[in-house]
Amino acid sequence: MFTGLVEAVARVTRRLPASGGALLAVERPARLADAAEGESVAVSGVCLTVRGDSPPGELLFDVSPETLRRSTLGSLAPGGRVNLERALRADARLGGHVVAGHVDATAAVTRLSREGGFWTLGVALDDSWSRYVVEKGSVALDGISLTVASLTSRELVVAVIPATWAATTLADRRSADLLNVEVDVLAKYVERLVAGFVGSGRDERLRRLLDDRP
Repeated sequence: MFTGLVEAVARVTRRLPASGGALLAVERPARLADAAEGESVAVSGVCLTVRGDSPPGELLFDVSPETLRRSTLGSLAPGGRVNLERALRADARLGGHVVAGHVDATAAVTRLSREGGFWTLGVALDDSWSRYVVEKGSVALDGISLTVASLTSRELVVAVIPATWAATTLADRRSADLLNVEVDVLAKYVERLVAGFVGSGRDERLRRLLDDRP
């Protein structure tokens, strides 16, 4: 699990086809110098596993066909920049929000504007995942934990502080560029649990229990 707080930005050095998927190689930044075989790293929001044959200057990852289809990793080219975050340690602070590294979809940038040192970023909203997004809730865009500033039927908008702009790949983005989107996983679990009550008779029992509360 991750928190959406990017630790480093690195450039892609290689992307090679491999058994229907791909081998992805990125620069190994100093903050990930000791990243070991089997360790999970979020690459622009996608949870990948470090390969054991990663050389000192690179991090190598196997990328499945599903991941290539579902995320922007399928369009990465050498020289492109990615956000990196190592998995959360059990004794660390949860500074962002719970991020699984399982991308739900990609979404296009609808607008990008600057006001002083701050930026406003708009992203197209798709009906298949918009129900999991709420105003002032959390969303991960390219692996970055961001707060939803406003929400309409077609767009979510986030405010980006100067530190986030400087420390991530958001500065590389332009209108119509695609971002990896992961909605709040807790919302999906709630929906799944509630679906088990609706129409089963248990929803009525739950309502009565709530009505009987002192």
